[in-house]
Formats: sequence, C-alpha cells, structure tokens
Amino acid sequence: MNTAALATRLTGARIGAQPILHAIELHLAPGRWVAVVGPNGAGKSTLLRVLAGLLPGDGQVWLQGRPLADWPARARAAQLAWLGQAEGGADDLLTEDVAMLGRLPHRPWLAPPGAADHVAVEQALHATQAGELRGRRLGELSGGERQRVLLARALAVQAPVLLMDEPLAHLDPPHQADWIAIARAHAAAGGLVVSVLHELGVALQADELVIVRAGHVTHHGPCASPITHQALGAAFDHRVTVHPVAGQWVALPRVPQPETSHAD
Repeated sequence: MNTAALATRLTGARIGAQPILHAIELHLAPGRWVAVVGPNGAGKSTLLRVLAGLLPGDGQVWLQGRPLADWPARARAAQLAWLGQAEGGADDLLTEDVAMLGRLPHRPWLAPPGAADHVAVEQALHATQAGELRGRRLGELSGGERQRVLLARALAVQAPVLLMDEPLAHLDPPHQADWIAIARAHAAAGGLVVSVLHELGVALQADELVIVRAGHVTHHGPCASPITHQALGAAFDHRVTVHPVAGQWVALPRVPQPETSHAD
C-alpha cells in the first residue's frame, strides 16, 4: 500500500441495511487524475464517501500508506480535501469566508488566518474564477457560482488528495474547462484527484477510469486504452461508444435504429 496515495480493500459497504458495494480493491497512485464513472445507482458516490472516511466500509482504506482511521482528524483533513454533491449550510457566509474554511486544518483552534492562509485562499479563488464573488453571500449565488466557491474551499486546503463528487454540477463549459485544468495541474504537481463524473467526455480526459457497475469495480485502467473503452461501453449496456474527435476521446450515445417494416 505504500506506493498508493489512496487505497482500499473492501468486502462491502452498505447504507442502512442496503448493500451498495461488493468486494472492491483499488490502488490510486499520486500524480494521477482518476475519474469514477458508471450508470446511475452503481455505487460511485458511495465508493467516494468510503474513500473519504465519511461512510464506513467492511474493510480498510489507506491514505498515504497509513490506515485512514489512524490519522488524527486535523492531520487527515490537511491531507484529503472533499467536495460533495449539493452541499448545504454556510449560506450566510461571504464567499471569501467560505473559501477560508478550507484553511481550518492548518490553523490552531480559534487562531485567526495568517498570511499563508490568505495566499492559499486568493490562489483558490483565482483558479476557480470566483474572486469576483468575494463580496457576496453564498446563499445569493447561482448554482454554478456556488459550485465554484465550494471548489475554491476544497482547493484552499492544499491537500495532496482531492476527492470530488460531481464537481462539474451547474458549471458552464468555460468553467468546466477551468476545472479540467485544475485537475490536470494538481496531478502534474504530484497530487491525486479522484472525481465522480457523469460527463463521460470529460472523464475520458482523465489519466485513468474506474468503472463501477452494480456495486463492483468492473474496470480500472488508462483512459486511452481500447480495453477501457470496451469496458465503458459494456458498463452502459453498449449504449455508448468511444471515438477520437479533435485529438481527444469522446463518448457518444448509441441511438437504437427504428425497426423498418417490409411489405410482402
């Protein structure tokens, strides 16, 4: 497990009495952007929550080679940053203060932000194009604006491992492109990005795909591999196909052809 930034070996995971994940083993190396994809209800978000330590699993998760449960809470929060789906709360806070929440793992209890905290927040707001929103409260923002501020909060942590569940929600194409640049830059700097994505065309721009179906990881491999493309099609009952377009891979829906009747 020492070579993995994040790893897990699970016999399963459940929500309440409902089993969601089954017999999963993953080793995710630093310096990579890993996209997690699969059909609705496959268990993608559950897997990400187990990796983040937000949901217990039947097994073990390792962060930087050390069992996740052995990390003190503050140290773990400085190593692993989380962006979840439709996160609530903090609506009365100004956007800059929301981003500053990402610096809490780096400050003593009740200590005011220092120079390094302000620099990290400025960098995060700039990367997400959210600096123009600093004078507004989170509850006043559109869905896309809100998502950019929450992304800035995660980036402000400056954690080596970023876990993001549907980070492109509500983002328009230019800001989706900004997010892709952020993910690539973080991986290029030696970090690990693990993102659950519904946008298969964006997911195929990652370094690796983890494909989840019916609670199982059915494939984990390079995005450029034909084997990965075949596995992606199979996960969606062969209703999508992968093609090269303008120098990158895209996933296109396969529309069933209408049946034609033949006259006698």
